[in-house]
Amino acid sequence: MSRATVLAGGRAIAEAGMVDACTIRRNAGNVTDPDTGASTPAYSVLYTGKCRVQGSLAQAGQLSAGGDYLLMLRLEVQLPISVTGLKAGDEITIDDAVHDPDLPGRVFRIRDLMHKTHATARRVGVIEKTG
Repeated sequence: MSRATVLAGGRAIAEAGMVDACTIRRNAGNVTDPDTGASTPAYSVLYTGKCRVQGSLAQAGQLSAGGDYLLMLRLEVQLPISVTGLKAGDEITIDDAVHDPDLPGRVFRIRDLMHKTHATARRVGVIEKTG
């Protein structure tokens, strides 16, 4: 059996475990309302589809922002290997989660991009700010 065949099988198994759904988007600048002058961010959608959220090592950091403390949780989001072009700072919103009712609606920011030759999934390190 060739390495390519084994890798294809591993990727199929990895994707079978991706039972959640997410949307990944990138800030594409700001849009200004001509009537009010209010500026709001505009986004481009990079991916919508299956994913899997995994706890990374138990890493949490506390950040003081304007006298308030935010807990920074580090997790990993696994995506099909076909998802490419991601950058640090891109935003992942969990749209649906089969086994964890607390996941839908959570928004994570990509912090770490991981690459390897024989990857079975695209694994990205993310951070969630909680207040």
